[in-house]
Amino acid sequence: MNAPQKGLFISLEGGEGAGKTTAMAQISAWLMARGRSVVTTREPGGTELAERIRAILLDSPVGSVSEVTELLLMFASRAQHVEEVIRPALARGQVVLCDRFTDASLAYQGGGRELGLDVVRKVADIVHPNLWPDLTLLLDVPVELGLKRVGQRNQVMNRFELEKTTFLERVRQTYLKLAEAEPERFWVIDASQSHKSVKREIQQGLEARLT
Repeated sequence: MNAPQKGLFISLEGGEGAGKTTAMAQISAWLMARGRSVVTTREPGGTELAERIRAILLDSPVGSVSEVTELLLMFASRAQHVEEVIRPALARGQVVLCDRFTDASLAYQGGGRELGLDVVRKVADIVHPNLWPDLTLLLDVPVELGLKRVGQRNQVMNRFELEKTTFLERVRQTYLKLAEAEPERFWVIDASQSHKSVKREIQQGLEARLT
């Protein structure tokens, strides 16, 4: 009898307009082609309650939200998501493929909002002790190019997409610093390239780290 497969946690990170939606579909297909059961999910969101919190966080007409409120709402959503979706799926031996996780809070609230990485990590230690992605694929794109792509979607922009470029640049630089500090977990992809080139780099990352 074959031994049960071990659960695997993969997160996908990147700034606005990095192309995560397309990448999610590619990664999921790659994993399923290799016989893995995949749970695709997102943050903020992933559960009924977490999706309601997402609406508050991303809805541009919501008004002013303080930096600390934003951080705590993100982690309130994450706590429910971890308890209801992520840990159970990993316990079943599935692959959890998540569009953003706590690295996003480190980048957006810790770096972008300038709350500091230590503050975010302290909250993370409460919400998901001993749980971090096994692999994080970071789609890196220059801020101006990412915003150009967002503008071409013909959709209402969310609160983060409407932020100033200085905020979004802090987010990008924080992501890159996180990747530099944990090269064994992160795989950085130049998302400013053509779709074909990005797809090739994603596959290279999956093959290098998961085979």
